[in-house]
Amino acid sequence: MRFMAIGAHPDDVEVQCAGTLARCVQLGHEAVICVVTNGAAGHMVIKPPEMARIREQEARAAAEVIGAEFIWLGYPDEFLFDSRETRLVFVDAIRQGRPDAIITHPPEDYHPDHVRVSQLVFDASFVSSVPSIETAHPAHPLVPPIYYMDTPAGKGFLPAEYVDISETFEVKRRMMSCHQSQIVWLKDHDNMDILEFIEIMARARGLQCGVPYAEGFRHADVWPRTPPRRLLP
Repeated sequence: MRFMAIGAHPDDVEVQCAGTLARCVQLGHEAVICVVTNGAAGHMVIKPPEMARIREQEARAAAEVIGAEFIWLGYPDEFLFDSRETRLVFVDAIRQGRPDAIITHPPEDYHPDHVRVSQLVFDASFVSSVPSIETAHPAHPLVPPIYYMDTPAGKGFLPAEYVDISETFEVKRRMMSCHQSQIVWLKDHDNMDILEFIEIMARARGLQCGVPYAEGFRHADVWPRTPPRRLLP
């Protein structure tokens, strides 16, 4: 199977579902990571053009840890909007990724970019299966199921499924460690140790399902996106 994770910013995928992607790869599946914005606003000192370059390098390095395919859309950080052009870019990215299942932000997430990505993925993933709407890549042969990943600190998010990432948590940590600029930014801007944060969250979700470390998800339970079997590892 092919699992495609679509995150609004560089490091969103690493924070919320990298352990699951690593588990997918460990089991012989393929992983695709798509980053929507350039993350250029994410530093207290480094200016946006240089920051965008750094964050793309960090995101590519993180994807390489698990050998994931990487798609970079490069939209301006903090200014993502729905439009015909944007939707077509998402449609083409999904066609390029050819996913059997998509992982992305839940609709109720805290950040405007996260919320917009969630809606764009939902809309574009349906359109991606429509051959008469043409983009650079051919139409995707299915409307992929969507799994919503956790919110930061789990606020307002009730998982319906869990993935045991006990064997891949250290891989998740290595992927997050590629984002050195964000380790600094989150400490300066939010007084947060992001490596400690992801461990606390993984342990908390693990406690909920009886394993050392886990990540939580729920799926978009609407027709025709409800699979008859569990897809997550």
